[in-house]
Amino acid sequence: MSDSKILATVMPSTTRRYAGLAMLAVLGGLLVYIALATPPASLAWRFTLLALGGLVLWMAELMRRATLHGVVLTRDELRTTDGRVLVRVEDMTGVVRGSFSLKPSNGFSVLTKIPQEKAWAPGIWWRYGKRIGVGGVTAASQAKFMSEILASMLAEKANNPQ
Repeated sequence: MSDSKILATVMPSTTRRYAGLAMLAVLGGLLVYIALATPPASLAWRFTLLALGGLVLWMAELMRRATLHGVVLTRDELRTTDGRVLVRVEDMTGVVRGSFSLKPSNGFSVLTKIPQEKAWAPGIWWRYGKRIGVGGVTAASQAKFMSEILASMLAEKANNPQ
C-alpha cells in the first residue's frame, strides 16, 4: 500500500496568477485590436496578427485552467492536486535549484532516470525528457520547501539503498 500523506504543496500565488493572466490577455487583445482597428496593408500580416492574438488568448485560457491546481509531494510521487502523477520518487535522481539552472521561475527541476512523457501546465509545471520543472506563478517559499524535502528524501534514498 502506498503512503499518500502529503509532505509539501506548491500552489499558485493569487497575485502572480492574476498578473500573468492579465499580461497574456492584454497582449492577445492588443494583437487582435491592431489587426482589426489599424490593419496592416498586407492581408498576410493581418491574418498573422489575428492568429498570434488568438494563440496568446488561447494560452491565457490554458494558464487559467492549469493554475486552478497545484503540485503535491508524497513519499511515493510528485503529482498535481487533481491526481495527475508527474513522476514517481523511485524514478527521480536529483533536484536542481540553482539560480542559473534550467528551471521555472520561483521553482525547481527534478531529474529522472528515464525520459518522461512531454506535458505542460502553463505557470505550474512542465515535463520534458529527463527533467520536470515545478514553478512559475507559484509562491517561491512553497517551492523551496518542497525542493528541500525532495532533496532530503533523495539523499536518504541514496544513503539507504534497498
